[in-house]
Amino acid sequence: MGASPRLNRVFHRRPTRAVKIAHLSLGGDYPIVVQSMTNTDTANVSETAAQCADLARAGSELVRLTVNTPEAAAALPAIRERLDESGVEVPLVGDFHYNGHRLLADYPECARALAKYRINPGNVGMGEKRDRQFAQMIEIACRNDRPVRIGVNWGSLDRQLLARVMDRNLKRSEPKGANEIMREAMIESALESASRAEALGLPGDRIVLSCKVSEVQDLIAIYRTLSQSSDYPLHLGLTEAGMGSKGIVASATAMAVLLQEGIGDTIRVSLTPGKGESRTREVIVAQEILQTMGLRAFMPMVMSCPGCGRTHSAFFQDLAQSIQDFVRARMPEWREDCEGIENMRLAVMGCIVNGPGESRHANIGISLPGNGEAPLAPVFEDGVKTATLRGENIAGDFMAIIDHYVACAYRRKNAIKS
Repeated sequence: MGASPRLNRVFHRRPTRAVKIAHLSLGGDYPIVVQSMTNTDTANVSETAAQCADLARAGSELVRLTVNTPEAAAALPAIRERLDESGVEVPLVGDFHYNGHRLLADYPECARALAKYRINPGNVGMGEKRDRQFAQMIEIACRNDRPVRIGVNWGSLDRQLLARVMDRNLKRSEPKGANEIMREAMIESALESASRAEALGLPGDRIVLSCKVSEVQDLIAIYRTLSQSSDYPLHLGLTEAGMGSKGIVASATAMAVLLQEGIGDTIRVSLTPGKGESRTREVIVAQEILQTMGLRAFMPMVMSCPGCGRTHSAFFQDLAQSIQDFVRARMPEWREDCEGIENMRLAVMGCIVNGPGESRHANIGISLPGNGEAPLAPVFEDGVKTATLRGENIAGDFMAIIDHYVACAYRRKNAIKS
């Protein structure tokens, strides 16, 4: 195999219980899991099944769906069946608010089709009704042997619990500020709900917790405290992260701090998709967060310089994009045939300043000629110069070299062992 760099093992994961979700395990010593959520009308079986499949093929290991109406609940078994027929085994998570107790009870096939339930304790009900309806959902989870994510959200905190925390705060000699009270209430809601679920018979190794907010510093503070208060696996995500670069930067900033501290067992990047943009963008961003941090590897990483006055910008940018697209297109076949291919590193560099050096550090790299440089593009494989490209077909020639390198350097999974 080529000299692929090992993933960074410097960080230490927070010890948690391991939770089984269908064929997938999270928490414990298992890899951090990437999750996403559909935005189709769940009652539309064909559209929802297609989006679930797209998300799964992009790398989502759990897909959450809104289950908000009888029609949505009735559609779940058909969605699961379509995915199974297509060979898509991704576990489905039902997202319940307000009427989840009724939908799970009235549509038992929905309860069985789902691999996990998400319950928001702030949207279960009020007073005595809240306790009864929460108990109904937990009892159904127990009956179907399903794990539950208790997902608290800052925008839908239980009002009675919040009032209790605020009253307690007023009695302090030095009352906390509004943000601190919100954090305290969210953590208390999650932990109390988990304790209540266990008292109702749900084993602790079937519980995942989350406390989602939309501000980076709040998320970091909440999860640091939550991680010290229990050993349940934690689902990370900045809710309402936003669109485009803002949503990506906010999500990456918050989660990177926590992940580096060993906090987090599943992640979701909640991006608002641009008009016409694929929902799979959030999956790619989540994978890139984990891979650039050295926590997991999903596909070969393409390093490229930003360009400067030395580079022929258009050609350099086009080649970098072409190689990125080429890798994504080839990855399904490579993933099936090649061991360790996700760890491969490629470099597309723009001039002589850092190009040859960076290319030598990659498994395979190319250094393009900058302004005023000879129209030659040396190619390096595992630190050794193996070719020099020139002419009008540098992109195609380099892709062919990558394909040849992969065929030679990575052991085929199905090869007959000597």
